[in-house]
Amino acid sequence: MATRLVHPILWTVKNATLPFSCGYFRRCHLQFSWLGCRFLSSDDQTPSPSTRHNQIISSYQPVTELSVSSLLDMGFTDSQAKHLYDSVSGIKGRKTDKQVLSILTVLFVLGLNPSSVQLLLDKCPELYTVKDTQLQQRITFLRKLGLVEGSIQRTVVHCPKILTVPVKSVKSTVQFLREKCLFTTKQITEILRDSPSVVLEAQDQLEYKFQYVYFRMGVKQAEMVKCRLYRYTLEDVRNRHAFLERRGLYQTPDKKGQTTIINPKLDSILKVDQDTFVKSVARASKEEFDVFRKLQARECKEEEFEHSRVEAQSDDEESDSDYDDYDEEEEEEEEIGGKRGYRKIKNKYAAKRT
Repeated sequence: MATRLVHPILWTVKNATLPFSCGYFRRCHLQFSWLGCRFLSSDDQTPSPSTRHNQIISSYQPVTELSVSSLLDMGFTDSQAKHLYDSVSGIKGRKTDKQVLSILTVLFVLGLNPSSVQLLLDKCPELYTVKDTQLQQRITFLRKLGLVEGSIQRTVVHCPKILTVPVKSVKSTVQFLREKCLFTTKQITEILRDSPSVVLEAQDQLEYKFQYVYFRMGVKQAEMVKCRLYRYTLEDVRNRHAFLERRGLYQTPDKKGQTTIINPKLDSILKVDQDTFVKSVARASKEEFDVFRKLQARECKEEEFEHSRVEAQSDDEESDSDYDDYDEEEEEEEEIGGKRGYRKIKNKYAAKRT
């Protein structure tokens, strides 16, 4: 069947105005070439979705209005374009079309395809409220932290909320992991890649989890990173470790790092499903573990209540005495942050073992 050339165009753009807001392009002085050639049969005038995606710029007129048609031109399928348009239209306090198109521009420049962009925005509609300049700054900073091509795209799709966190907050988390937990730069990059939600957690919780695994379980940083520790909640870690300890299958190493038994590796404790852990690692029944978790949850609530009561009483005493009798040892513990609670639990378990 004969074909006809509709319109061959060779267009080289430098610092040009794109169909949607693109301050990012102008700032970076990007240069790119776009070849818009479509060979269509006389019976088929509709380009495929893949062809539309490759032709990000599909007309001479700037696109300033968000519509199903403009989304189709970006490469979205009919169903994706309608879904995305309805999602944006349904957001209360909807941003202007220009702002939404700017967000889409940055995500496409990041290297995401239309399906990934839709998935990301469905999981985190808060991104619509982020300015394109802020979004680009956060992506650039993640690259500086070592998230290379491939890794950064997977990280963002897995945890899109990482793009809602200001650069200052991410820097603070990185500094905390380096200074308080003594992770290396390479290890921090691996943590951000495999457990990006770490930037969303409170630092006192991050520290408490680290202290529990480091001091209570005797596990070093390299093993924590290998098993992706920060993907698991402190409750999961504590439940499984304490269950093994109660059954005599785990010992806290002494000052020299020695134990009288061989402790299971951290990944064999955390990186398996519950049934495998109970049967193969703990060698117990599901019913036993369920009962233990309920008792553990009750103990934790009682400890938290007691800890809060003691702290409140301590604050009152300090206020009355005008800090005259302030204990230097307590001051050191407060600087560490969360360690006092950890020591209390550690002493409790030590008392039970004796």
